[in-house]
Amino acid sequence: MKKKLIPAVLSAISVVFILWIVWGNVTVGVTHYQVKSGGIPSSLNRYKIAVVSDLHNARFGKNNRRLISLIEKENPDIIAITGDLIDAKNTDIETAVNFAKELVEIAPCYFVTGNHEANIRGKYEELEENLLEAGVVILHDSSELITKNNDTIRISGLDDPYFTNSYLSVKERISSMNLTENYTVLLSHRPEIFSIYASENIDLALCGHAHGGQFRLPFIGGLIAPNQGFLPKYDAGKYQENNTTMIVSRGIGNSIIPIRFNNRPEIVVVALIAD
Repeated sequence: MKKKLIPAVLSAISVVFILWIVWGNVTVGVTHYQVKSGGIPSSLNRYKIAVVSDLHNARFGKNNRRLISLIEKENPDIIAITGDLIDAKNTDIETAVNFAKELVEIAPCYFVTGNHEANIRGKYEELEENLLEAGVVILHDSSELITKNNDTIRISGLDDPYFTNSYLSVKERISSMNLTENYTVLLSHRPEIFSIYASENIDLALCGHAHGGQFRLPFIGGLIAPNQGFLPKYDAGKYQENNTTMIVSRGIGNSIIPIRFNNRPEIVVVALIAD
């Protein structure tokens, strides 16, 4: 009798495993982080930043309603879109722009380019024009001040290196922003150049690109990531170097590899805590 149960048990386990993988690819979670710093003004204590990264034209419900609902519930102060809103191999500007229009209704949106925006040079101008018309602030190696009750932090944005075809200029481009003593949040698609962010005294970097390592292994982490290869160092989560914190989103959509394993898509919400 026990031998007859073994195939049934194995089949049940297989079904559960498959359902778990499917669930981890068709649903999106929200991951919360807190970043404490003495440089955060008291008026901006618990200031919330929702991070949307690597959408790659993915759709979760009609007009991405499920994504919008998740972000609405978080009631963020601003929304950071850290690149790859579209997918270069299957470019759908309408989906990207419609999603951005919904986000702008929730909170001010700031956008930086990713490598996929760099790879649609012929269509990027159309994407940018539509995002600007929707009210999205696009940060091309530039920064803006965010002020509340006379207290100020700075949000800056770095274009993806593929726009300049060189990593050598990243340090100079950050320096050219003339960042001041204000607490500075940097939006950048690339986590693999964390050491440069730290060397330029960025307080907080918000990144994507790594897709969580695509396949996440227990006790090991991500298996492979763009520009980092196997067992990437910066695949997802919170990292610290000197006085710089970096938070890497696992992202929402997929590109070259269409399936995730143990790596649910996510929206990141970061709360700034005045220390």
